[in-house]
Formats: sequence, C-alpha cells, structure tokens
Amino acid sequence: MFEQVRIVLINTSHPGNIGAVARALKNMGFSRLYLVAPESFPDPIAESRASGATDILDKAIVVSSLDEAIAGCRLVVGASARGRKIPWPVVNPRDLAREVHSLTQDDSEVAILFGREARGLTNEELHRCNLHVHIPSNPDFSSLNLAMAVQVVTYELRMKYLESLENEAGDSNMKAMLSPQDSGWDVEPASVDEVEMFLEHLERTLIDIDFHDPEHPRQLMARLRRLYQRCCLDKMELNILRGILRSTQKVAGTWGAQSPGSQ
Repeated sequence: MFEQVRIVLINTSHPGNIGAVARALKNMGFSRLYLVAPESFPDPIAESRASGATDILDKAIVVSSLDEAIAGCRLVVGASARGRKIPWPVVNPRDLAREVHSLTQDDSEVAILFGREARGLTNEELHRCNLHVHIPSNPDFSSLNLAMAVQVVTYELRMKYLESLENEAGDSNMKAMLSPQDSGWDVEPASVDEVEMFLEHLERTLIDIDFHDPEHPRQLMARLRRLYQRCCLDKMELNILRGILRSTQKVAGTWGAQSPGSQ
C-alpha cells in the first residue's frame, strides 16, 4: 500500500507546507509526493520544515497539470472541507483507509488530492475524483492546515495496514497480493485516465446528437461523471461503452471528427 498511494498537493503557495507534508508522510511510512504547479519548489524553507524528511522532497515529482499527477490511477480521492452543489460520494478518513487497503491488494494505484491552503480544491478538480474525503473536525473550529490534513489521512491508512497484519498473523501468505482473477474480477479495472477519455468521448457524442448543449450544461456532465466514476468500470466495459458511442456517431454522421475523446 505504501508504494501505491501518491499524495498530490495542488498549487501549494507556501514551501514550508510542502516540507511539513513531507515530514507527515515519512512519519506514516509514505514516500510518494506529487506537486502540481507549486509556487516555490525546491526551496530551502521546505527543506527546513521537512525536519529530516528531505529524502521525500528529493523524490517529489513536480508536474504542471492534474492529469499528469493522476495518470494510471484506479482511484482518485479529493480532500474536501465543504459541501458541494452536486452531492458526491463522501467518506471519512477511516472508511477511506478500508477502501484504499482493499484496492491496493491488486496493485491498483491511488491518488489522494489536497488543494490550495486558502481555498482547497476547485469544483472541477473535485469532479475528477471518485470519492471525496472529509475530516469530521470540530464544526466550530474546523480549519486544518495542509500538513495536519495529510497526517490525519495517512495515519488512518497506516492503522488499517497494521490492523491487516494483526488479522493475518500466522498466515504464511499474508503478504501475497491478489490478482484481479484471484479476487473474482475477470478483467483489469480501467484507470482514471481511460475513464476520462471515455467521458470526453461521451460529451462529444451527446453534443453531436443534440442531447447536450455546452452553452447550457445544466450540470449534465457532472452528474454523468459521478455516475460512471461510481461504477468502477473495467477495461472491457469501457471498450463496450466506447463502441456504443462510435456507433452512435456513425449513425449521426459525425464519426471521424477526430475530437480528443473519439479516438
């Protein structure tokens, strides 16, 4: 699990917070830190705040977009402190830990996103997530700094891992990872970038058949995104759905427009 979970910080404004997050990760045994367009990194302030976790900073992967940070992931989780106009599946850190532990048994990659210090993740970024995680802090004083939030989430992940070791003590196969076939899954699950390409293709098709008007979206794509991300599609299911979209476009006479989602 520790090698399959990546912590993603988006547009972090203060380098000291990056260093503090690195320290929090090392405390809990995690090491994969992704930074999306940080305002200042590398930075000596980050190294100072890391307090011995500079190896995490040295290995941090800096990218310019969220797409790069979550590429290849099966599950993307967004940390959110506020309710949204469209309800999204929300879990607390303990329930999230159970979900992540289960997924990482078949080598699936998981990304957990944390937003800007002042305003968190945007609605668009949260729509890219399968789940939202909310820390149920004191409603009268609910604000957590970035490193605190990362520490709470990774603590629960570590506790779930330790619990699994206790439950499997004495089992000679406790470290064996289940394959999708062993777990009853006949086809490899689709990655988030594959699902994103499908959603782009879906939107293009709905525009082609005059079902979706991007000038008056009425939250249609957000609701469809929530639906399909909740389904945990596998690669075969995704291929079937893409085939349906291609056939729909052929009937509509729009296939071959070479839009990003129609390949």
